[in-house]
Amino acid sequence: MFDLHGISLAVVAGLVLAAFVAGWVDAVVGGGGLIQLPALLIGLPADTPTAHVLGTNKISSVAGTLTATITYARKIALHVPTLIPLVLSAFAGSAAGAAMARLIPKTALTPIVLVALIAVGLFTVFRPELGLVHQPRHAGFGEIVRTAAIGGSVGLYDGILGPGTGSFFVIAMVAVLGYGFLEASAKAKIANLTTNVAAISVFGLNGEILWGIGALMAVANLSGGWLGARTALRNGSAFVRKVFLIVIGALVLKLAYDTWRQFFG
Repeated sequence: MFDLHGISLAVVAGLVLAAFVAGWVDAVVGGGGLIQLPALLIGLPADTPTAHVLGTNKISSVAGTLTATITYARKIALHVPTLIPLVLSAFAGSAAGAAMARLIPKTALTPIVLVALIAVGLFTVFRPELGLVHQPRHAGFGEIVRTAAIGGSVGLYDGILGPGTGSFFVIAMVAVLGYGFLEASAKAKIANLTTNVAAISVFGLNGEILWGIGALMAVANLSGGWLGARTALRNGSAFVRKVFLIVIGALVLKLAYDTWRQFFG
């Protein structure tokens, strides 16, 4: 029997729906946590500790990320020499960030994510050619160092907060390494899977996961992730870029409204 922690069935249904949509978005372009995490912040009781919200978000997200990773790996060639430093540094960064997460008050989550999203969105809008063609601009040791830096920095963010991690992985690989959006999304899934596992290890050891809610959302997230990855593979980088901008724009508006209400409402 799932422990729903006193949450009504209507709220649980809303969280499950949010997890499905988040899984689809996350598989296409990353950033599904920006749908799922706000849903958890709204749906869970107000006294739920920050770490429990973040931990439950991770247990749901990892299911969809795993499905998307497997789907991409079957279709997209992955360059293993650069994938290894990306994964290892992402794991270390996420574990360190998760250990720091309990220090972040819930009221700080929305404004921080909002600022990051605006920066990423503007950067992408003013670079219309960005990521439409896969043209890696680095090789050898230079690519390895840059890939490790991306993994460590985005992994740290993922452990501390989490929402938008996939999008940040994608835009970093597109802007810094010259990847196409589709190729960047494929590697981002593997890196994001690693950061999720690292964070879950820390949250789980500290008893900071609501397993009943997380398991129900995980099934929905998995289904959305499978569908989203297949959609992205079928439509290519131009489609992924469009979804990326739509998601960023919608979430900026939503988080801006939430921030306004939080401080001035």
